[in-house]
Amino acid sequence: MRELASKGQLRFAYFRWAIVTVPLILLLGFASGRMAPSGDENLWFAALDKPPIMPPGWAFPVAWSILYILMGLALALVLNARGSRKRRPALILFVAQLLLNLAWTPVFFGMHQVVPALVIIAALVVLIALTIWLFWQVRRTAGLLLLPYLAWICFAFVLLYQIHDLNPDAQSLVPSRTIDQIEIR
Repeated sequence: MRELASKGQLRFAYFRWAIVTVPLILLLGFASGRMAPSGDENLWFAALDKPPIMPPGWAFPVAWSILYILMGLALALVLNARGSRKRRPALILFVAQLLLNLAWTPVFFGMHQVVPALVIIAALVVLIALTIWLFWQVRRTAGLLLLPYLAWICFAFVLLYQIHDLNPDAQSLVPSRTIDQIEIR
């Protein structure tokens, strides 16, 4: 017998990682989204002029739920690839892009900072592309699972750029009840 682990054991090890990573990524994403009211719940955002390509409000939580699940599954694949030399750099890039992702909602919806939010998304595009490249080298499926995420972030960049064009004075559009709309619970 030349195998260290059977295919069943490897699948079970992946499942153990996925059972942790998927809920963790979902929890982090939803926690970030709860730091500031988002979508139509946010008076500032509701007052902004929106571009014609703006999806309906219900599409965002659905899309992000799917994307966070895919991210968690991709992360589990890479975490389970113990023998890969590219595993560590891939994980470092994944964490870096995830931190930027989680920072976006409070910056845009809470602090009403459109230009910094654009910079965050531009940096996300680069970091996600690099993460996909490294994930692909560790486990091809892990890289593929992140492609919808990259597509969504590219779309978000275009959408946010159009919002910025339509609302050059967005930061001062609606005076908030305090300095910002971030809620700490």
